[in-house]
Amino acid sequence: QRKNPFSSDDRLASKPAHTHRGDPTYGRPPEGSRTEQRGKDAHSHVGREVDELCLIIRRTGEVGEDGHVSVTFGQLFETYVTISNKVVGILLRARKHGLVHFEGEMLWQGKDDDVVITLL
Repeated sequence: QRKNPFSSDDRLASKPAHTHRGDPTYGRPPEGSRTEQRGKDAHSHVGREVDELCLIIRRTGEVGEDGHVSVTFGQLFETYVTISNKVVGILLRARKHGLVHFEGEMLWQGKDDDVVITLL
């Protein structure tokens, strides 16, 4: 189906039916679409949550000998969970962007309360 019967957007009818992996638009919503805008909004929202997490680590953590601020996962979880229930996902995103460091792939409440999270 080249045209979405549920959309009033006629630009989609002129779009090629399939894109290929080498194409820069592969796996992306059409430019200017509401789907693209929702993705941009979600990206900026997560970015704000990562910034807020770093601010909380800076406020609640202690400065170590190396000058970096560190906090245990248990302390961070207790502080941050009142703000957002997505603390582990936001921590993983912050690590992906090189903002924090901690050992292990995933953190679990209770089991990993003593894991140190360092703000880079």
